[in-house]
Amino acid sequence: MSAARAGTLGGHTAGQLRRLCAVAGLDPADAEAYAGVLLTTLGPAAERPLDLPPPSRTFLSDDHTPVEYSLSFTAGANPTLRVLLEPGCGAGSLARGGRAALAAVREMARRWNFSTERLDDLEDLFLPPSPHGPLALWIALELRPGGVPQVKVYLNPAASGPQRAARTVREALDRLGHGRAFETLPPADGYPFLALDLGDWDAPRVKVYLKHLDLSAAEAAGLSRTDPGPPAPQIAAFLRTAAGTGAASRLDRRPGLTCHSFMETDSGLPSGFTLHIPVRDYVRDDAEALDRALTVLAAQGIDAGPLVRALPAVTGRRPEDGVGLIAYLALAHQQGKPPRVTAYVSSEAYAVRPPALAPERVDAQPVH
Repeated sequence: MSAARAGTLGGHTAGQLRRLCAVAGLDPADAEAYAGVLLTTLGPAAERPLDLPPPSRTFLSDDHTPVEYSLSFTAGANPTLRVLLEPGCGAGSLARGGRAALAAVREMARRWNFSTERLDDLEDLFLPPSPHGPLALWIALELRPGGVPQVKVYLNPAASGPQRAARTVREALDRLGHGRAFETLPPADGYPFLALDLGDWDAPRVKVYLKHLDLSAAEAAGLSRTDPGPPAPQIAAFLRTAAGTGAASRLDRRPGLTCHSFMETDSGLPSGFTLHIPVRDYVRDDAEALDRALTVLAAQGIDAGPLVRALPAVTGRRPEDGVGLIAYLALAHQQGKPPRVTAYVSSEAYAVRPPALAPERVDAQPVH
């Protein structure tokens, strides 16, 4: 599938992706190839008219668009564009959606000649016959020059019930050869995701995401388990900048997330640490969120121009007319690499969340 009609989910999101590819410095041929991958991965939902409700009430975005973009920035380089997809959206049940998503991953593996062995080893843990939770399997594509993306999958540790999430993460890490990893994780209030790199990665990772309620800057600064870890003052300053909180304030709305990535198996220690801040819940509107993002990028010596250009590539609305276009800001530290800032950008195919403190509205504003 290489094209989708205007006014459909596929037409809307493929257009956004093409424009974002240009912002990220990818050439038109790559942009067209990746738009085709997006449409194929969405399957029948790509042809669904936008004047119908979303194909499912996906947890992937606030307005239930089964697509999210992100731009990952390091100093002195073009940003890396990623797209996160829920291939089983609209399948009618979590179990059927998981099977559709698994089939999509395996088709990508055949197309781009990579192994799904690590995912296959975990299928019974994360894709049981009667799954629980808000998701089954998401696919993230990191878009590289040449039209062949790097692939990772996101899985739900609560698939067999939230009370089993920690045990599921521990068992998954054991099966993947990281038998000492679980014990190194910091305390958490939940385990929302486990992610796997599949295919052509220099050093494939398994990534464990943790939820932290009422997180303060001081507490966030102590959550990394990498050795050596990122400077604690830098982590605390990032949280205060992204969330706009004072030194003693906490993330008392949507919680913060940390991600701990594991590559080598000997020490049991993670090699990477990322702090994710749900900026959309701590700003009035996207103009304020953009200001926060620009400050974070400047602190790392990163050119903010691509992020400024990315927002009009996704929407025609003004930043001050809604909140949630910039959903998360993240600061990542990977051993041996410079810090990386990621901005997560919403498609808003179905609705725009009104600014905070604005007069109450009955419905969100449609954007199609």
